[in-house]
Amino acid sequence: MMPANAVDELTGIAGFAARGIDSLGEWGVGLFTFAETIIPPIPSEVILPLAGFLTKQGSMVLALVFITSTLGAYAGALLLYWLGAKLGLERAITGLSRLPLMDREDFEKAADWFQRHGKSAVFFGRFLPGVRSLISLPAGAKKMNLATFSIFTIAGSGLWNALLISLGVLLGAQYRLIEDYSKYLNYAVYAALAATIAWLSVRAYRRQRERVDQNES
Repeated sequence: MMPANAVDELTGIAGFAARGIDSLGEWGVGLFTFAETIIPPIPSEVILPLAGFLTKQGSMVLALVFITSTLGAYAGALLLYWLGAKLGLERAITGLSRLPLMDREDFEKAADWFQRHGKSAVFFGRFLPGVRSLISLPAGAKKMNLATFSIFTIAGSGLWNALLISLGVLLGAQYRLIEDYSKYLNYAVYAALAATIAWLSVRAYRRQRERVDQNES
């Protein structure tokens, strides 16, 4: 029997995220995966294991978490597919790379991955950080068959989501260890966030310096 306060034993940012997901419910998980697809810095690697953990506590239904997370990822992928098809690859990249924490190089890497691997990139790209969120843009620009795109996207996203959710379920089965190891989980999350912010900041600074140098020359 799981204790009613199992979620409360998670402290810090991990506890905050878990309680946020718990309050939003299964459809909130879908909104997170939708947002991650169009705003890659939002990490499914954090959200989905926590959602899986909550299913083990009885706060959410496992099957519904899987369905909503996959639907959210597919909806986000469709949006980027549509933008690629409507605007073309270059215009879409130019517009989206102006968003905060987004970089043109990320879009170009996804486009290069699609160019080299073709349709299969839509499936296998779902397992690669950075590529999985943006691979839909070149697929849309190349007018990839929508039915094929949908099948590959749902299959790839579904497998990735199932893996992350399952990790959370396994964590939930070991809830007695949560109180002892919660602080270490927080340290890991803090370190990952700090590293991500630092990397994005340094990269943005370098890009700005390169543009300045080019203009001066």
